[in-house]
Amino acid sequence: MADVAEALRTYWNDRGPVWVEYRERLDAMLAPLGEAAIARLHPDPGEHVLDIGCGTGTTSLELARLVGEAGHVTGVDVSAPMLDEARRRAVDAGLGNTEFVVADAGAHQFEPRHFDAAFSRMGIMFFAEPVAGFTNLRRALRPGGRLTFVCWRSPAENSWVTEPGQAVAEVLGPPDPMDPDAPGPFSLASADRISSVLTGAGLVDIDITPHDLPVNIGGGTTDELVRYYVDLLPGAAIPENADEHVIDRVKAALGAMVDRRRTADGITMGAAAWLVSARA
Repeated sequence: MADVAEALRTYWNDRGPVWVEYRERLDAMLAPLGEAAIARLHPDPGEHVLDIGCGTGTTSLELARLVGEAGHVTGVDVSAPMLDEARRRAVDAGLGNTEFVVADAGAHQFEPRHFDAAFSRMGIMFFAEPVAGFTNLRRALRPGGRLTFVCWRSPAENSWVTEPGQAVAEVLGPPDPMDPDAPGPFSLASADRISSVLTGAGLVDIDITPHDLPVNIGGGTTDELVRYYVDLLPGAAIPENADEHVIDRVKAALGAMVDRRRTADGITMGAAAWLVSARA
């Protein structure tokens, strides 16, 4: 599993600058999910909160505002480039009650029983060993401390990922099957698996609630949106050895999908997530 963790660390550091580039578009897409999860967590003034897989810091900054000057937020992520952006934004916002740690939250040695709450917006599905990872988080929470996160349900329930994937498959053919439990955006798609992992980690009072909503990818030219899909979204990967003709065909298929989906408000697609809460 150490090899898996290292591969994930390498990926997120190599791709971090791209995620920084698309930060505003991604934040707009994920904002309703983050807001729903923060509302469920209900951070109180003065609390110490851990933000897992915090990326460029959007949720960390919102949590910092909610806990106030007497509270503190620690954002943790394996991607150094994204955390550099998070630190810059915290300084710009004048939020001195934040810190950002480059680490794997599933293995990092946090101060035991330190945090009142732990939170994640789509950043908690990447533990190489999920039970061990969530056990590590439980140990970092004070007794009775709260864990709240939002994660994706199955790809089949999320047209924001299946539709661009289908467009790519028109050219490249269907992708190879993936292990549904392997670290990745859909590794916690099953409520039964979430329950099993959290129970195995010693967490209690587990609540797993479905949350369905449209997500908006935003506007822009067809070329801009195609580049976004090619750069970021699962299922839109083009093999490194693909020739230029194949790449052009993939981009044309994605462009046709974008144009079919375009509205006055941008590209809106269906999304399905779990809102999950538990206690240490």
